[in-house]
Amino acid sequence: MKTTVAVFFGGQSVEHEVSIISGIQACYALNKNKYNVLPIYISKDNVFYTGEHMGDIESYKDMNTCIEKAVRVLLVPQDGGVALIRHPAKKLGSNLVGVFDVALPVVHGTNVEDGTLMGLLQMLGVPYTGCDVLSSALGMDKHATKAVLKQAGLPVLDCVTVTARQYANHEDEALNSIEGGFNYPLIVKPVNLGSSVGISLCIDRPSLKTAIDLALSFASRALIEPAVENLREINCSVLGDADEVQTSVCEEPVTSNEILDYKDKYLNNAGDAGGEKSGMSSLKRRLPAEISSELEEKVRKLATQTFLALGCSGVVRIDFLNDKETGELYINEINTIPGSLSFYLWDTTGMDFASLLDNLIRLAFKRHREQKSLTFTYETNILSGVSLGGAKGLKGKA
Repeated sequence: MKTTVAVFFGGQSVEHEVSIISGIQACYALNKNKYNVLPIYISKDNVFYTGEHMGDIESYKDMNTCIEKAVRVLLVPQDGGVALIRHPAKKLGSNLVGVFDVALPVVHGTNVEDGTLMGLLQMLGVPYTGCDVLSSALGMDKHATKAVLKQAGLPVLDCVTVTARQYANHEDEALNSIEGGFNYPLIVKPVNLGSSVGISLCIDRPSLKTAIDLALSFASRALIEPAVENLREINCSVLGDADEVQTSVCEEPVTSNEILDYKDKYLNNAGDAGGEKSGMSSLKRRLPAEISSELEEKVRKLATQTFLALGCSGVVRIDFLNDKETGELYINEINTIPGSLSFYLWDTTGMDFASLLDNLIRLAFKRHREQKSLTFTYETNILSGVSLGGAKGLKGKA
């Protein structure tokens, strides 16, 4: 009997379209001899839709027609799985659209990848792939990530954050504090976005002000850190959980600007949407990275340590900053659900996309079995002795 896999993508995020591409890539790659694939699209207003056509990237070229043909659904726990119930319900006939056994979130960015969707799936009691609620939330918040990794003794750049309120009320004080702690050039980024959205390189106060304004238009906090001179970026993917960890080959992205930005990642050389040469897989890169065996070994070791320090599961991609002159290596950030699930890194390592997804689903069921062995409720008769003094509520009470 085949396992039904619900592939979630989309969501209320600036990375919405990128998620669609990654999600459809996963739908295409899942082994149809093992799995029934159920695509679930999350709209920008957080509505769930499904339909056979939603597993075809061509459908999204006309989004209005795509939605009109789809079925809006609600997620309801049912016998260890999750039922998709038509909403609004039909007056006649069944409103059961489908049932899935395991969820495969392929979402990017805030309101989905940051633990929000994982929290929903956790409450529904269904196995799901990838990081849990806590590690997803930590991974999305760049400042929290740095704090955890620094506590673990891992190399990260020092940084400061500024909130939108602080900056609006005390702009000069914030700028003076930043300039007092760091020398230019600086990097400014939203604290909780991916895909290099809202990131800027600053060389003086005017460019710093512009960069902070941009970052705060995407998030409530901006993160500021020193720029690495003679920069080389190196990425490495990690697969597994606390019991088993393996690392991929390393890659070196090729940038058209001083920093790797959204245009480099998704717009340059984009390829056919939804295909193997789209999404992050279309990025220009040196694969494997042209680095020494010693540096590669160090990257892979730090990638494993980062994965474990943040309590990750599934597949992640960890991005590093390397000063080519000094040799210094810093952990930049973690992508808890990387673009295209980093399948291209694993394919080069010797594991094809279908096998990567098999491993993710296996790890999801393993975690689910372990969680079911834990106690989450406690039988007690505490309510039998509760009295609220005869009051049925506090409405109208002073």
